[in-house]
Amino acid sequence: MDATVSAEHLAKYFNYTERGLAAARAAVDATREAQARDFLDMAQRYHDDARHFEAKGDRVTAFAALSYAHGWLDAGARIGLFQVKDSTLFTVDD
Repeated sequence: MDATVSAEHLAKYFNYTERGLAAARAAVDATREAQARDFLDMAQRYHDDARHFEAKGDRVTAFAALSYAHGWLDAGARIGLFQVKDSTLFTVDD
């Protein structure tokens, strides 16, 4: 298995996750705000970890951290913590 991630590929997924974070922040379900904020916090922490690994030149681990970040966003969207409808950013129905 070739464990390489190009800088372009990583930049694409940073953008994807940052768009997801912004959309989720703007669509928090007010009745479950504490839970939603917890999921956002975890997603942001993994995003920040990805930046740390990118700065160290470890793009594979950075990509893995971005995958976890977006996983938290997707999970929050699927259970209704984020009232999002964008199936290009989340695993939800439009």
